[in-house]
Amino acid sequence: MTPEPATYPGYRFPAEVIRHAVWLYHPFSLSLRDIELILAERGILVTHESIRRWVPKFGAEFAGRLRKRRPRPGDTWHLDEMFLKVNGD
Repeated sequence: MTPEPATYPGYRFPAEVIRHAVWLYHPFSLSLRDIELILAERGILVTHESIRRWVPKFGAEFAGRLRKRRPRPGDTWHLDEMFLKVNGD
């Protein structure tokens, strides 16, 4: 698996900040302004407009990486103990 980049060319914020902002947006359904405030509390001054641009661009990239890491059907099967009657037998 390739390591995560430390920076993205053309962006002034480190990749970690961009990843964190996009991560806050998707699973927690926070508004862009809420994310702007959360990052400001941590000393990172970024506008909600920048976050709005990052979400579609980097969100799709992050989702693709997560999809690749997901186990494929047939890789590993785990069965629990089970008792099944067929036709009353």
